[in-house]
Amino acid sequence: MSLDEYTRREFKQVGTRVRRPDGVDKVTGRAMYGADATAPGMLTGRILRSPHAHARIKSIDVSAALALKGVKAVITGDDFAVPEDDFIRDVQENCMARGKALYDGHAVAAVAATDAATAKAALKAIKVDYEILPHVTDVDEAMKPGAPVVQAGRVQENVPKGYSENVTAHFEFGHGDMEAGFAKADKIIERSFKTAATHQGYIEPHACLASVTSDGKADLWCCTQGQFYVRTLCATIMGMEASQLRVTASEIGGGFGGKTTVFIEPVALMLSKKAGRPVKIVMSRDEVFRATGPTVSSSSDVKIGMSKDGRITAAEATLRYQGGAFPCGTTEFGCSAAFAAYDLDAVRTYGWSVMTNRPKEAAYRAPGAPMAVYAVESVVDELCLHFGLDPLETRLKNAARKGTKSSYGPTFPDIGLVATLEAAKAHPHYKAPLKPGQGRGLSCGFWFNFGGNTCVSLNVNTDGTVGITEGNPDIGGSRASISLMAAEELGIPYERIRTIVADTSSLGYNDVTDGSRVTFAVGLATIKAARDAIRKMSARAAKIWGIDPEAVEWKDGAAVPAGPNAGKFPPMTLAEIAAVSAETGGPIAGHYEVNADGAGVSFGVHLCDVEVDRETGATKVLRYTVFQDAGKAVHPDYVEGQMQGGAVQGIGWALNEEYIYGADGRLQNPTFLDYRVPVASDLPMIETVILEIPNPGHPYGVRGVGETGIVPPLAALSNAVSHATGVRMTELPMSPPRVLKAIGGA
Repeated sequence: MSLDEYTRREFKQVGTRVRRPDGVDKVTGRAMYGADATAPGMLTGRILRSPHAHARIKSIDVSAALALKGVKAVITGDDFAVPEDDFIRDVQENCMARGKALYDGHAVAAVAATDAATAKAALKAIKVDYEILPHVTDVDEAMKPGAPVVQAGRVQENVPKGYSENVTAHFEFGHGDMEAGFAKADKIIERSFKTAATHQGYIEPHACLASVTSDGKADLWCCTQGQFYVRTLCATIMGMEASQLRVTASEIGGGFGGKTTVFIEPVALMLSKKAGRPVKIVMSRDEVFRATGPTVSSSSDVKIGMSKDGRITAAEATLRYQGGAFPCGTTEFGCSAAFAAYDLDAVRTYGWSVMTNRPKEAAYRAPGAPMAVYAVESVVDELCLHFGLDPLETRLKNAARKGTKSSYGPTFPDIGLVATLEAAKAHPHYKAPLKPGQGRGLSCGFWFNFGGNTCVSLNVNTDGTVGITEGNPDIGGSRASISLMAAEELGIPYERIRTIVADTSSLGYNDVTDGSRVTFAVGLATIKAARDAIRKMSARAAKIWGIDPEAVEWKDGAAVPAGPNAGKFPPMTLAEIAAVSAETGGPIAGHYEVNADGAGVSFGVHLCDVEVDRETGATKVLRYTVFQDAGKAVHPDYVEGQMQGGAVQGIGWALNEEYIYGADGRLQNPTFLDYRVPVASDLPMIETVILEIPNPGHPYGVRGVGETGIVPPLAALSNAVSHATGVRMTELPMSPPRVLKAIGGA
């Protein structure tokens, strides 16, 4: 379908708020999560973790643990072969240390026993001889010459001299004459910012059950955002052929990017292989915080020049991201996203990836973008304040639009930034009065959105119902959206379709549920698979009628003659065609496999009102409105939920959430008692405004929505607090002590 056809189409089911297919199971407790998996003869796995931020492992004595009754297997890093590939080796060494413990909580050994008490006793019986080494947890300190080196030999060739070996990569994006651009400015503001590492905060801890048989075949059940990727990583680490490992994804109790890799799965597989019995591992909350990836912490410098009429003349940013004890993978995303919302003649972004003695970073909703956009939008806000300009009008003047050469290279096609800004401008929230001590903040946000490898199978049952098999865990309502798109295409009720998530042996490869890719990519493949099935059903009708297949078209869920010359036959419904499929050629199914591109970038705008108590430094969020382009909101309830969820997580990041490390390099707040996430009583109702600017790369105009929502909140909150206090805030989170300190130093 062309974009022109899309704009003329009247959707009958897409865009409705149908019942979610997993709702009843989840509220009644029938849904199977990672920790719910069991197997006959199952053993309990437990992991011993380093109490030191950085230490050489001189020796590990497991003899006493092995001597305990009920202990069936003990493993260390020596049980794993050393992968040749650097990335796979990093994944494996993050799951189980080899030679050195690189952060507080790094796994150094694991046991499998007949019960939890025995496994716990076995961990205590393991003797590890550590040589404690100097450590570093701050990104700026880690970059300095002479800083403790986390891992030697990881520096890429493009990193300039003069930094420690912890600086592993350097990036640069941009275009235009920076010197000339800054020369045109009537005001240049340059500021530095810092953000803390924050955790995804999913409710369900990591859990898995592994079973390796004596003939080398294996099954793995786990909570994951991508069972095919889990198979790839684990099979490579275990030295297995991919076909010999079947991975089944459970229901997932939250992921947000934090379950896109493996932490315990290779450990469980190795324990099972050694013990000859299934092994189940469930992380504690302490383990989740200490040993699974939070997002990066950052340090950045931003310099922006603006003319007095509000035109940005030049913009520059330097971003320093620490990704924990292994090379960081999000710096490039941050560099690309920093100035993506603006149409700039002169722009440059520099990025530095840095290792520290912290857990290996993992994705967290638009990885790298929130920190970069926070710094940029803060300086834009300050320039507007300096000139007395309306911050929304100024952003409209500088907004990227169709035909803009982005700051990271590509030229934008149809995008929705201007529409979201204009929607915010027209909304009552923007002009609502504020009281003394209150402030309003505004921020734009951006995310790329991905497509990637996707495979869908659509089976037409003989009773006229349809089963869809897809390969991406549902973490944001994708099963409902996929079913809606299939129903729309086939012309049958939504209730007649069931979508399931396949294991890795039942379908072709699917990329991870990340990058806001699933509704776009799997939806595209589902539509194409439905059209494949429609072609086959039309051919069956043509066979029954004795006419050419080209003389049949599909309309309102039935095959009909394409015109009067095709003959006069009553419509033959999907159910009628399916009922006689055995007599017309056998089962009917549609398939589609694709490496999807054309995902279409996403923009959003957030408005936030806060009130700051100048005596306590506490910030109260009074009102919050999200404006975002969804391309086409397939299921508006889910779209609104994604927008609200991203905003809430961003509010927590901006006001409360942070990893706090002591001087000993150990995490001080590894529980939800001390790591403070927002709860319902902390928040107003998050208002949402969905915009629909069709993405030309999708048959229904769909864009991903899951990640953009977390990008603007950091800056929106910071700008609001800065206006409420009269002091520019430059460090997150804006906890009460930091706000009080800023007010006192003003």
